[in-house]
Amino acid sequence: MRKIIVHEHVSLDGVIQAPGVPDEDVSNGFAYGGWSAPYSNEIVGTLLRKQMNMPFDL
Repeated sequence: MRKIIVHEHVSLDGVIQAPGVPDEDVSNGFAYGGWSAPYSNEIVGTLLRKQMNMPFDL
C-alpha cells in the first residue's frame, strides 16, 4: 500500500490563501498575502525542496 503525503501551507486560523508573496492572490480584497514568508528559513527551505523534488503521482 502506498502512502498518502499531504503538504499544505495553512495558518493556525485556517488561512491557505496566498502564502508566498503579498500580491500572489488579491481576489475579493484579500490583503494578507505573503503571510508565510516571514517564517521561512534555510531549514524550512531545505525540507520543502526535499519534499517537492520527490517523484509523485497526482
